[in-house]
Amino acid sequence: MKSFLKILLGIAIAATVSNAAEYTIKVSHVVSAGTPKGKAADFFAKRVEELTEGKVKVEVFPSAQLSKDEDVLRKLQIGNVQIAMPSLSVFTRITPEMQLFDLPFIFRDKEHLYKVMDGSVGDKLKRKVESKEFIAMEYWDAGFKNFSSSKKAIIEPGDAKGQKFRSMSSKVLEAQFKAIGGNPQILPFSEVYSALQQGVVDAAENPYANFYNSKFHEVQSSYTISDHGYLGYLVIMSKKFWDNFPDDLKLLVTQAMRDATIYEREEAAKDDERILGLLKEYEANSKGKFKIYTLTEEQKANWRKVMQPVYSQFYKIVGEDLIKETIDTK
Repeated sequence: MKSFLKILLGIAIAATVSNAAEYTIKVSHVVSAGTPKGKAADFFAKRVEELTEGKVKVEVFPSAQLSKDEDVLRKLQIGNVQIAMPSLSVFTRITPEMQLFDLPFIFRDKEHLYKVMDGSVGDKLKRKVESKEFIAMEYWDAGFKNFSSSKKAIIEPGDAKGQKFRSMSSKVLEAQFKAIGGNPQILPFSEVYSALQQGVVDAAENPYANFYNSKFHEVQSSYTISDHGYLGYLVIMSKKFWDNFPDDLKLLVTQAMRDATIYEREEAAKDDERILGLLKEYEANSKGKFKIYTLTEEQKANWRKVMQPVYSQFYKIVGEDLIKETIDTK
């Protein structure tokens, strides 16, 4: 009986060993698991394990548990992290051409944006990132930015004149606000609510999620759906890790990432729709203290004319060819 139990135990141990993952991929991101990016990272983990039949295990570390965005490039290089999906702005210090995504009103709509990212322009930018010893995988979505203000609703370019705008540290964004007569004030995101509340700044630009989840609607009187700027992510992998990864598994991991990208973009669209509904509900109950505006296509065309000089200012940095190819993408 004892020998029989030993045989069974041996079989169980052998099965456990044979089913153990051969490779582990650590994924780092800075948002919560419940966001579109967080959900997609978890989706990717499950999809990889499905496609590789357990040969590859993906461990996801949300909420900057492994690394903040500003440190993640270094951690990918030394191998502490295998995959990350930092904001596009993180790449501008190693790939200045990535400032293309900061240019105002350059994307006509979400369809145009995806054609640019998934087409020739997006590929060229990926290659520039890869020249810095990373593997560029897919672009994920954080949404278009919209204007808000507590001073005057920003509908025409002239409405921005004299308003103090919170700005990220970006030469493109500074040029954008100056082109419409605004005064850019560079502030960390953590200080924006109090700055708006106290009147240190009058206005800001944020996608739906950032605006609503940070409660900026409590300290702004208007929100203009302008879709004038874009926030997104680029999923990248450690080149050192990828170079030593088996080719057959590379194909499966790449497929899983493509599937996760489709899922992430769908979730981002759903999240925008959900939050816009909450903002409209807040507007209805605000007794006129908060109002949502939506720019018409004619108004957007007027904005594009005003912003044209900003594009030419960055021809040498971003590349005139990339800017014109983006505009011409159909």
